[in-house]
Amino acid sequence: MRKKKSIHDFYEMKKNGEKITFLTAYDFPTATFAEDAGLDMLLVGDSLGMCVYGYKGTVPVVMDQMIYHADAVRRGAPNTYVVGDMPFMSYQSSAEKAVENAGRFLKEADCDAIKLEGGVRITDQIRAISDAGIVVMGHIGLTPQSSGQLGGHKAQGRTAEAAKLVYEDAIAVKEAGALMLLVEAVPPEVCGFIAGQLDIPVLSIGAGPEGDGQLLIVSDLIGQFQAFTPKFVKKYCNVAEIITNAMKSYCEEIRTGQFPQEEHCYHMIQGEEKKFVELMKTAK
Repeated sequence: MRKKKSIHDFYEMKKNGEKITFLTAYDFPTATFAEDAGLDMLLVGDSLGMCVYGYKGTVPVVMDQMIYHADAVRRGAPNTYVVGDMPFMSYQSSAEKAVENAGRFLKEADCDAIKLEGGVRITDQIRAISDAGIVVMGHIGLTPQSSGQLGGHKAQGRTAEAAKLVYEDAIAVKEAGALMLLVEAVPPEVCGFIAGQLDIPVLSIGAGPEGDGQLLIVSDLIGQFQAFTPKFVKKYCNVAEIITNAMKSYCEEIRTGQFPQEEHCYHMIQGEEKKFVELMKTAK
């Protein structure tokens, strides 16, 4: 049994230049695969809205859904650091509500930390959650929950002024008490600069190789999510094709009588078939 990493381990990894491996997971089987593969950290992301439930975005996801999936992931990966993702409107309205909902991830799903989107404007919530003794991961750059204000799912920080705003968000999040930071869809030089300036682990998703580690959406990585593929994604396999072809073969074998075969059947205990025939003669 491997030892689960702690926040202190991630700080040591940053100090030593070791990259942190980070991936989303939404269910028990995927979590077991991830732990067996040696992932350092798992995010139960609100991206499950699209990847699991088929929503157009992350906004419809609610806390109960997140807790349900986080609990399954924890059971599947008991020795992996698990981060619960705060869904839309679970923290924006007040610091008190933010603390209450963040606490649910720890109390009901045994998560190790929580993540929430936003920079300067949510520092009160970050500070309150941190003061409650909960490890906070910030999330800046492209923040999908507020993508409407950003003009859609577009890369951020691509001009000098825009990059400066991303950096200011990073500083604000760190000073408010976040112990880790996720930077999404910004130029590599921006993420690299932030990682070099901050003493907390800075993870990249679509922000180049200069962060202290990388995150991908598992459904993108394995080729399961088919609606669209972000530029920064690398597909390591295509399970959608594999599964679809398997289902086609299943349908074909049923229609042609190839399935099931003798080896797929259960049989009555020797001598019981004759008794069954006799018994059925008297049945109504």
